[in-house]
Amino acid sequence: MGRGIPELNRFQEHFRDYKIVVYQGLGCDDIMFEGQVDSSKHLYLHYDDVERHYHVITNLTGAMAKRYVCKACHKRFGRDITNVCDQTCSDFMVSPPCAFSDARIPCDECNRHFRSGTCFANHKQRMVTRKSVCERKRFCATCGLRVRDETRM
Repeated sequence: MGRGIPELNRFQEHFRDYKIVVYQGLGCDDIMFEGQVDSSKHLYLHYDDVERHYHVITNLTGAMAKRYVCKACHKRFGRDITNVCDQTCSDFMVSPPCAFSDARIPCDECNRHFRSGTCFANHKQRMVTRKSVCERKRFCATCGLRVRDETRM
């Protein structure tokens, strides 16, 4: 019929720029196929076993009814800044993790330290929420505790 894992593997071999992830349900644990490529671009599909058809998931967080779904470990979180995953950069919140340099680079605005110059520059860039990681994940210079972003409540 051409609808199984062997065919998905062939598609993944052809579309190496995208990591194909197929869900049987709309839960994070319902993954039936995950392509073995290292890419930040993803193609999410939902397999409907009644219709025997693949549907494109254009909004994964909407489909999962969560604000954030980690693209590396596929776990759901209320917010991306609460994700603690060894497959993502804890400084910049991306997968794969940023590479480490010899010295951590400090940021005077968010009071955090970063793995490399690239990681530091990335945390300043705008994200989907129209705020940079620097603006969303800040620590108090006096006590060192995380400052809550009241605009996201």
